[in-house]
Amino acid sequence: MATYTVAITGASGAPYAHRLLQVLIKGGHSVYLTISGDGLSILKDETGMVLKGSETDIQFELEKQFEAKTGKITYFDEDTMYAPIASGSVKVDAMVVIPCSMKSLAAIANGYATTLIERAADVMIKEKRKLILVPRETPLSAIHLRNMLTVAELGCHLIPAMPAFYHHPKRVSDMVDFIVGRVLDSMGIENDLSPRWGL
Repeated sequence: MATYTVAITGASGAPYAHRLLQVLIKGGHSVYLTISGDGLSILKDETGMVLKGSETDIQFELEKQFEAKTGKITYFDEDTMYAPIASGSVKVDAMVVIPCSMKSLAAIANGYATTLIERAADVMIKEKRKLILVPRETPLSAIHLRNMLTVAELGCHLIPAMPAFYHHPKRVSDMVDFIVGRVLDSMGIENDLSPRWGL
């Protein structure tokens, strides 16, 4: 099983992150998780998941919510810069920022690593490891587009939260699964979350 970093930032789209965590943990993978302050608030608003207190308190709640075995999910506050994922000496198979706010995108694109999320992403770029960003914003300004081009040129994978409709989604969860399935594809994880075109 692989080890992944998942970062949740303050953009609408928390259900994407929630579903990705479900799939990774159920699949037996190990996850380093960090969530921004705004990300915690939006996670509550959009999924009903309440995470508060110390890192230990939040980790306990995450293990309970996702029925994760001990050691399968490790949570760090966004200001915990001594976390393993802040160092290139600690290998992870991929990192996903889901959803990725335009603020986080700008910081990552410009190497402005003031939080653990930004530093962990900076590490992935400098070590030439797989970094997947799931930007969630509309409409997009020229600034947003320039930042997306910058990270794409650095080798990051961009998977905007733009669900398709050719699979005739019947529920919001179907649309969430479409995006999460594409993220999993980019991570190299087999999945059948959403029907594939022509199959």
